[in-house]
Amino acid sequence: MLFNSIEFAIFLPLIFVLYWAIGPRHVKAQNVLLLVASYIFYGWWDWRFLALIFISSLIDFLLAQKIAETEKQRRRKSLLAVSLVVNLGMLGFFKYFNFFIESFTDAFTFFGYQFSADRLDVILPVGISFYTFQTLSYTIDVYRRKLEPNTDAIAFFTFVSFFPQLVAGPIERASNLLPQFMRERKFEYGKAVDGMRQILWGLFKKIVIADNLGRHADYIFSDHTQYPGLVLFLGALFFAFQIYCDFSGYSDIAIGTARLFGFDLMRNFAFPYFSRDIAEFWRRWHISLSTWFRDYLYIPLGGSRGSKYLQVRNTFIIFLVSGFWHGANWTFIVWGLLHAALFLPLLLLGKNRKHTNGIAEDRLVVGGKEALRIISTFMLVTLGWVFFRADNIGHAFSYLWHMFSKLFHPVGLANFQFANLYIVSDFMMLILFVVIEWLQRHKQHGLEMTGVKTNRLGRWAIYLGMIFMISMFGQTEELPFIYFQF
Repeated sequence: MLFNSIEFAIFLPLIFVLYWAIGPRHVKAQNVLLLVASYIFYGWWDWRFLALIFISSLIDFLLAQKIAETEKQRRRKSLLAVSLVVNLGMLGFFKYFNFFIESFTDAFTFFGYQFSADRLDVILPVGISFYTFQTLSYTIDVYRRKLEPNTDAIAFFTFVSFFPQLVAGPIERASNLLPQFMRERKFEYGKAVDGMRQILWGLFKKIVIADNLGRHADYIFSDHTQYPGLVLFLGALFFAFQIYCDFSGYSDIAIGTARLFGFDLMRNFAFPYFSRDIAEFWRRWHISLSTWFRDYLYIPLGGSRGSKYLQVRNTFIIFLVSGFWHGANWTFIVWGLLHAALFLPLLLLGKNRKHTNGIAEDRLVVGGKEALRIISTFMLVTLGWVFFRADNIGHAFSYLWHMFSKLFHPVGLANFQFANLYIVSDFMMLILFVVIEWLQRHKQHGLEMTGVKTNRLGRWAIYLGMIFMISMFGQTEELPFIYFQF
């Protein structure tokens, strides 16, 4: 079920009314309703995949209790290994089986041997990368004795399948979200109103910005040899904002929806395109995944402790795995390694923690040096997105070659058929979006009104203005979110 669909527009108010009609004193009944709703929400795509999320939930629910009961370290490790093998095994099979088969056969062909292997017609279950990591964090934390095992099966299964963040995150930690299913939730009007604002902002980002810029990016990337470099740069720019507004838009809707039911999800984006270096970008982009890799992979490997060699090794491992997490394509691996190469100089010079403060905290306009850092970081990130968007490695390098070799070449500009009123209106919406983000850069989301003095008329003017732009400039087609494929 898509957040930007008619079905969800009916589903959400219905579950909201039933949930609060049950009453905050009946926590288990509320959890049962959320569990049923979450399974309906997930099964809307393909009910057969419900078995996977059920099995993953059941195995980790039982294993965590066994791990906690066992004092023998060897047995505890064995039980944790079962969780890792089952969860990562399912993820690896559905997401990477064909990738490894194709890479294996390509390697033989490269060395002159003829080798063939059949692909499997495997459909990637929506959101498997997200809920797999969420359940793994639970069993790992129980193994580390940082978390007591949960004995309420309904609460645990609901934690794993909670529909607002099930498909594309944020990837929640059991230590944050699971206790919220165990305690009484009271309806808070202010929290619900802010949740509705965040949902509205997320829909604006997805429907008005991401979907519109996405059609331009698709048009340019699909026939990139026909355009001059400036148009190709425009295509990369469009995709940079498409993927950001698409993914962060989903996170906004997820967080806002959870707030309607009295839950607080972790922040997943913190205005990353205003970052002053790559290290800051990764502290602001897909925060739930970055911190997951930090806590469950980077730090166990040694983190930033030890020699420079170990620090460099750990950095490349974390970015390589991050790229591979995104999909079974060499383009994602190269994208991850590219970011590792950009991060490396900051690490070696000890400047990877330089920009931890807010951006232009006491000023409306950023200074010249800081503006240059923001622009240069954004440009590097945008070039990296070419690999993320390209169909394959050859497509990515061809795109970049044509972009730089024909950067000021006017030939082919006339073939860019979207140079019309559509692209003008989309540019206007993009400029408006960037301005709002800049003005709200110290808040949680673009429509947060904490500390802003506005009367009821002013607030409703903003709401109606957003709704008007969504209905006026939004795509009529219900387009899926990009990160559903991951």
